[in-house]
Amino acid sequence: MTITKTKTGDTVTLQVEGRVDTNTSPELQKAILEAFQGAKQVTLDMAKVAYVSSAGLRALLIGQKTAASKRAVMELCNVTEPVKEVLDCVGFSQILTLR
Repeated sequence: MTITKTKTGDTVTLQVEGRVDTNTSPELQKAILEAFQGAKQVTLDMAKVAYVSSAGLRALLIGQKTAASKRAVMELCNVTEPVKEVLDCVGFSQILTLR
């Protein structure tokens, strides 16, 4: 997995590429938490993510909880169909902001 960070004003965009699984989810979680240190909005561009495991879901949930505690916003954009199906199946589509 690779993560490319772009900052525009108080928004950080993390372009995620590859699989988000047990091996890579700590890297995603760290990137999300670091992004919230200097941003009011974090956008995860998921266009190149084909798979998210339960560990990846945990990283997304921690990101969402961090956003809520900081009164900030975390959103996912360009979510691929396989990832969207997982988010729908576990109910995360209801608690995460998807664009």
